Amino acid sequence: MLQAFTRNYQDNSTDAGHQFTFFCDNCNDGFKSSFIESDTYKKRKGGRILGQGIGLAGSLLGGKARELGYAAERGSNILSERFDDKSPEWQKEHEQAFMRTQNEVRQHFHRCPGCNNYVCDQCWNEDEGLCVSCAPRQEIYVAKVKAQAMKRNIDAAGETATVWQGGIESKTTICLACGKPAGTGKFCNNCGASMELKECPKCGAKNAQTVRFCNNCGENLQAVAAPPSGKCPSCGQDNPPGTKFCGGCGNKLG
Repeated sequence: MLQAFTRNYQDNSTDAGHQFTFFCDNCNDGFKSSFIESDTYKKRKGGRILGQGIGLAGSLLGGKARELGYAAERGSNILSERFDDKSPEWQKEHEQAFMRTQNEVRQHFHRCPGCNNYVCDQCWNEDEGLCVSCAPRQEIYVAKVKAQAMKRNIDAAGETATVWQGGIESKTTICLACGKPAGTGKFCNNCGASMELKECPKCGAKNAQTVRFCNNCGENLQAVAAPPSGKCPSCGQDNPPGTKFCGGCGNKLG
């Protein structure tokens, strides 16, 4: 059983050699150890040369990788040669390599006494001796809180801001004279008939043209005299009922 200083690690070893990646408990960035060739693998392959410069310098992963050049590419190819069965000699080499790589990468990690997590240099608050989760860096935390407050203020202002003042509801008025949409004016857009409401002679309330009894006092509106005819006595032209001036000659009607 391999015993690591942190349980947050990955075994990248293959039959060709040994390599491990240890991860930060806070940001989960990883530090990959140097690649250690397996002596048993070299013996089994008859001393086959695996390539010059195979040892990889430890490198930060997850957006913090350093330049590894040709050695990184070559080492990745070797690590892809995975085998299921390992000899006892290889197992012994593997345990020794694991202890060696821990000594190599441990210097890049800090154990937080507040939460007992192992964190990388980026997640370590050296001024407080704690990880940044337990003791955030003051200037960074102030900037974060300020940005969050700004977002809340903007959201709150957006909730109360009036950005549109149009009408939500609308209805189409049908002209009783021609049966077509009349528009929103006082006269029908299609035939010119008056679209004014019928006034109750008793209480003066406004009622729709089709209402038989006043909505306010119940007065029989059918007894109301019909609007004067639109026929012009001067020129004889027919005008819509309720028209005040003749459309043909301009004579005042009614």
